[in-house]
Amino acid sequence: MGPFGALYLTQLRIQATRARLLSLAALGAAGLGIAALVGRQNTTLAAGAEFVAVFGLAVLLPITALVVSSAGFGDTIDDGTLVYLWMRPVARWQLALAALLAALTIATPLTVLPAALVPVVMGSPSTLVLPALSAATIGLIAYCCIFLALGLRSKRALMWGLLYIFIWEGFVAQAGGNSARLAVRAYTQAVLTNATGVAFDLTTIDPPWSWGVPLAVAAVAFAYTVRRLGHHDIP
Repeated sequence: MGPFGALYLTQLRIQATRARLLSLAALGAAGLGIAALVGRQNTTLAAGAEFVAVFGLAVLLPITALVVSSAGFGDTIDDGTLVYLWMRPVARWQLALAALLAALTIATPLTVLPAALVPVVMGSPSTLVLPALSAATIGLIAYCCIFLALGLRSKRALMWGLLYIFIWEGFVAQAGGNSARLAVRAYTQAVLTNATGVAFDLTTIDPPWSWGVPLAVAAVAFAYTVRRLGHHDIP
């Protein structure tokens, strides 16, 4: 196994603690349980898409990405071991990529899979599965890159991340306009809207912006992480 593989496995061990996996899996299972109950009353495409948007894209996806990816470097800063990862003879982009791939490996079955299963559990039309899968995948990449950078930048990444998820995306962005365009949720819901025709409260964003902007933001956040790892003042 090469240095990159060793870094990837190290990041898996750092991010995939038992407490995190159990709590996040329980959150996803609870969501699917609620979806099953809702499906007894309403199995329409609109009902399924709304549940994917309200729970999968607005709650499960960002919280899981925050908890997992912010730990990639945040935990190593807290326990003082980041310097040992930093001193490995690998390029800084490989160090960042290992952390990102580990986060995606852990978070994908905890977020993307439940989002795609919502229409199955609810009995909604199967045409919702692919849009839910696409929106969750795009959102997961964006959130993981953003929160990976946040975990490296701030020792209070969880606090700032939760403020962004619940205050900015949950309240401020609901006003629409430019504030909504600074919310990842607006783009993931737009992907869902453009594929299903079911509209939500946030601003309307047409393709390719609906998927291009979050991927561009992910690239910028990843580049920031690589740049910051290149600094010699990493603790």
